[in-house]
Amino acid sequence: MGSVFFLSIRRLRAPLIFLIVSFAVSTAGFALIPGVYPDGRPWHPTIFEAFYFVTYTATTIGFGELPYPFTNPQRMWVTVIVYLSVLGWAYLLGSLLALIGDKGFQSALVTARFARSVRNLREPFYLLCGLGETGQLVAAALDRMGQRFVAIDADEARVTDLDIGDYATDPPALAADVTSPETLQRAGLAKRECIGVLALLPDDRANLAIAVAARLLHPGMRTIARAHTPHTMLALETCGVTEIINPYHEFAERLAIALRAPDTHRLLSWLAGPRGGRLSPRIPTPPGHWIVCGYGRFGTVVVRTLRDAGYDVTVVDPDEPPAPGLEIVHGLGSDRDSLVAAGVEQAEGIVAASDDDTANLAMAMAARQLKPGIFVIQRQNRMQNRSLFEAFAAEMTMVPSEIIANECVASLRARHLTRFLALAHARDNAWAAALADRLERVVGAEAPEFWHAIVSRRDAPGLLDAMARPGRAPALGDLLRDPADRSRPLPGVALLLVRPGGLADCPDEGTELRAGDEILFAGRDWARRAMRETLLNANTAGYVLTGREPRTLIGRLVDRREPAPGGAA
Repeated sequence: MGSVFFLSIRRLRAPLIFLIVSFAVSTAGFALIPGVYPDGRPWHPTIFEAFYFVTYTATTIGFGELPYPFTNPQRMWVTVIVYLSVLGWAYLLGSLLALIGDKGFQSALVTARFARSVRNLREPFYLLCGLGETGQLVAAALDRMGQRFVAIDADEARVTDLDIGDYATDPPALAADVTSPETLQRAGLAKRECIGVLALLPDDRANLAIAVAARLLHPGMRTIARAHTPHTMLALETCGVTEIINPYHEFAERLAIALRAPDTHRLLSWLAGPRGGRLSPRIPTPPGHWIVCGYGRFGTVVVRTLRDAGYDVTVVDPDEPPAPGLEIVHGLGSDRDSLVAAGVEQAEGIVAASDDDTANLAMAMAARQLKPGIFVIQRQNRMQNRSLFEAFAAEMTMVPSEIIANECVASLRARHLTRFLALAHARDNAWAAALADRLERVVGAEAPEFWHAIVSRRDAPGLLDAMARPGRAPALGDLLRDPADRSRPLPGVALLLVRPGGLADCPDEGTELRAGDEILFAGRDWARRAMRETLLNANTAGYVLTGREPRTLIGRLVDRREPAPGGAA
């Protein structure tokens, strides 16, 4: 706010000085010019009386309190005062209007308002750096999760889009240099309430600069960063960043899983996808000869993945020089000649991997015309072209911004979710198929919600209170009982059990609960709310465990006085 005040004073210095001087001259002149008493004696107003008169005259109020009629010299001086004050106010008003329209003043005002909003945040928030397609997807996901965030981006238009967006809360946002430590501090990087930084810019150097600033200004804070090259990933790891998202590597990993385990790919795409997404049908990738059109960073990763899986690959690229051990056809990939030369008639699949959406669609359409039914994988670079890619209906579409956003949000949605997804990567196809079928039976085809339960005094006081009473020890399946009717199961599945000494994926519902256990669940949102009642309310927990209706306060005190068999839990 200080910069706004001093900028205003500096820009309005000349008109303010003119106005002050005109008031001083008007007051002094009126005090010096004599008037006349009714009996003819000379009369001189005091400085205070002169200032009082000039004040209501020069401000155009026109108050009429006058002790005696003015003489002609006084009337002449009052005329000078009137014109001088009008000139001074016009000068000040014009300067004020020019100041309001000044870009520098508007920027200072917006920055001050942003800094004040960040200072007033008293709840945990994430610092979102970058409001491109990825950043906007993450911002919308954070808002749906009820998680506060502060956003910064160098593009003012993107910040404006966020300001006018339909968000449940009003997220503070600023258009400024994202790599500037001053900007990051102004955005709350060093605040205690800042629980994480999301560096999602398309520029690797900018993301690295943000990670370095986070490491130095807020050590130990969680940082999720986007990277496109191996050396940037290595530099981020050196800075202590453990959550690095490379869209090309992520897609290559998904493609590798789709090649060897289509049900695992189907499960992971469902669980790590956006809220409201539906479980896709099983689409196995056919083995055999494949064509990759475009040999840039994305195409290189795809070719390596296909070849590692034992597939035969031909590359179509207009500029790629010959490479040993790699068959390359020079062409655009959207014309008949280059596709025929690449063997499209014998190919099982084609990957349109260029950085131009129109070119990718043309490649895929040309391939489908030459060989209907060919398996098509497309790269979609811009979200605004979604309708075109949906109309084409390729078997697999790679959207870098969505991949980064989904991976980022998956790590924020629930504790241990990324840990479970990493375990699911390593399991076989049959395990993934069984889990997908189980989840679909319990929660339906729409993507489930995720939450975690911690058996601790802070997060589950009611359950711990019930565990201390005599009776059977609670099992994992008891948490999935409806507190309104314990015979009815909640629509949820335990995905991961974490306890000191180890963890277990898809634990059995008969597993006995212990203090300190952390459980990751997937299910419907109302199941999460119902389970919360069991965790927090001792009466509800007692009913869920034993079937006894909730007791009164005196009954609960009596229960506590009864010794538990074998000692307290």
